[in-house]
Amino acid sequence: MNLNLKNKNVLVTASSKGIGRAIAEQFASEDANVMICSRNADLLKETAEDLRGRFDTNIYDKVADLTRKEDIMELVQTAVEAFGGLDIVITNAGGPPGGTFENTDDTLWEQAFNQNLMSVIRLIRCSLSFLKQSNSARIVNIASTSVKQPIDGLILSNTLRAGIAGLTKTLSNELAPYGILINTVAPGRIATDRTLYLDLLKSDALHTSVEEIQAQSKKSIPLGRYGQPDELAKMVVFLCSEANSYTTGQTVIVDGGMVKSI
Repeated sequence: MNLNLKNKNVLVTASSKGIGRAIAEQFASEDANVMICSRNADLLKETAEDLRGRFDTNIYDKVADLTRKEDIMELVQTAVEAFGGLDIVITNAGGPPGGTFENTDDTLWEQAFNQNLMSVIRLIRCSLSFLKQSNSARIVNIASTSVKQPIDGLILSNTLRAGIAGLTKTLSNELAPYGILINTVAPGRIATDRTLYLDLLKSDALHTSVEEIQAQSKKSIPLGRYGQPDELAKMVVFLCSEANSYTTGQTVIVDGGMVKSI
């Protein structure tokens, strides 16, 4: 299958590590031009240098805080100036902290709102005029399986990720006349620092080892293991490729069968 991604111009946010980095790597392996970003300047530089050394394509990087409107505007503009256009946008951001309703105050709600929902809205809004000029524009929003099955102790993620799924479905109708396909990809238990953080939170709460928590989690996954970041990245890249010409407005779960809803 030819994905026809060579020389496509791709922006992947929160991409110095974890899922974002895996997505950037997968696009680079398809000879796409890739812009990566992170708040961590040192880690971003290290990642960019590694990708440039491994892939024969254009890799750009820019420090950006996705909670800041100004940073998002500058990021998109920098990508467009570097590429000469924009074909694909992957909205990704670090997950919000864990907590229950009663121990989550307004400051945490507002921070998570800006990081995990407004960042998606702003990235799409800032990119839209450029995506309309592409003949193969794609948007993929990275969320969580919590959009289908809420996760205990993650009130912020459960609430705001659901908003991403609703936004995606709404925009699939509004953007269809321009030929822009938009989907949400919902990771399950992917082996990243974020997943380890959640496992550690649960182990502390239950006064047990993180190894026991991970063993219990794997029992709830039909495939019996955590997913790897590149497994999720391949789904994202497929949805953004010309191999996908008719799927839009969907929430695609990549979880090894963990979520029980139909």
